[in-house]
Amino acid sequence: MFYTENEEELMALGERLAKHLDAGQVILLTGELGAGKTTLTKGLAKGLGITQMVKSPTYTLVRTYEGRLPLNHLDIYRLGDDPDSIDIDEFLYSDGVTVIEWGRLLPSDAIEDYLELVIERRDHGRQVSLAAFGQRSQALLEDFENGRADD
Repeated sequence: MFYTENEEELMALGERLAKHLDAGQVILLTGELGAGKTTLTKGLAKGLGITQMVKSPTYTLVRTYEGRLPLNHLDIYRLGDDPDSIDIDEFLYSDGVTVIEWGRLLPSDAIEDYLELVIERRDHGRQVSLAAFGQRSQALLEDFENGRADD
C-alpha cells in the first residue's frame, strides 16, 4: 500500500511501476471519479518513455501511445451493457501494456492475469493498494515491492 500527497507523487508511483512492466501486462485501475486513475496512467506513460500528452479515454474508449512498449489506455465506464462493443482481446493480447480504467465492470472471467491498483482519497492525498491476480502479475508485484529494476 502506498500513500501519495499530490498528483506529482501519484505520477511518480506510476513511473516507478512502469520500469517493471513487460509486453502483455494488464493493469486495472479502480477508484471513484476523480480519484486519479488517469494521473497514475500519465506516470506509467512517462515511465514507458511516452512523450505524447496522455488524456482520459472516457469518450473515445481507447487511446494508444508509443514508447518503450505501446500503452493501450482503455476506459470501459461508458461501455454499459455492451462490453462486446470493442474487441478487448485485441488489447489484452497485444505486444504492449494495457491499462483499463473501471476494469471491475468487465465480466469476472474476462481477464485471467492482471494487477489491480485501487486508488482511494485519503485526507488530502491518495492511498493506492495493489493486488495481483495470476502468476505473472504476482511476480510483477513482488519485483515492484522489492524495488528490483528501480534506477
